[in-house]
Amino acid sequence: MTTLDAIARPTGTFAMVAMDQRESLRHMFDLAGRGRPEDAVLNEFKEDVATVLGPVASGFLADHRYGFDAVRSALPSTTGLILAADALQQEDGGPVEETFIDEQVVASSLDGVVALKLLLIWRRDEHRDARVELADRFIRLARERGVLSVLEPVVRAVPGDQDWDADVAIREAARELSALQPSLYKSQVPLAGEGDERAQREASAALNEAMATPWVVLSQGVARERFRDAVRAACLEGASGFLAGRALWSDLVGVDDVRAQLRSVSVPRLEALIETVDEAGRPWTRA
Repeated sequence: MTTLDAIARPTGTFAMVAMDQRESLRHMFDLAGRGRPEDAVLNEFKEDVATVLGPVASGFLADHRYGFDAVRSALPSTTGLILAADALQQEDGGPVEETFIDEQVVASSLDGVVALKLLLIWRRDEHRDARVELADRFIRLARERGVLSVLEPVVRAVPGDQDWDADVAIREAARELSALQPSLYKSQVPLAGEGDERAQREASAALNEAMATPWVVLSQGVARERFRDAVRAACLEGASGFLAGRALWSDLVGVDDVRAQLRSVSVPRLEALIETVDEAGRPWTRA
């Protein structure tokens, strides 16, 4: 039976790289002044990240559409391959508004894949129960395929919600969705990484109380220079690590000699985060 050891470090903590961005990655190239790249450019960037960061990471998240075979080939056997199983509803250059299970992905060969991931947009609207059912179905499908399930809820306000508090919503989503028992829960960072250590730890402790499964944090929405401190605070209060992309490589989109830049800039970032999770993270077996 596949356990979380397949994507964990020997310490039982997680230091995982996310490289499943699709149209948002194309938009990042545009913002970097490189225009709207062809698919081949996205494929090459993903392969570069997998080649350089993959051997350092405990797990690597990829998508099926862009460069998957090259990414899979670039990863060593010691790095667990996670495959995004989400279909995204997203306007060009805008945020993901809704997600669904990509039926083609979950039905395809999962050769070399140890986990599936589902991004879920969580809102307090009339579709809330349907999203819970979607998450539950995803977890069951992963189990049936013999792989782990990584659930990634991202909270969004309903227009006109005057009482919206993102951290309250993050905890509410965690209580509701971690109860479904995904193998691993991927959470937004409390307070978006802002505030001093005490505030971060208090918010992380409150989030941990809402969790029914091992959990890690993502980096989207957190200032890059704040992410390591946020990871440390979350780990000290019960998290087991991170699954992050933008905090590691987003400022290298569009640069020349990507692999050299990844080695000199991104690898030290990843190694520093690994040191943090190994020191402060809770092993998944104790969650």
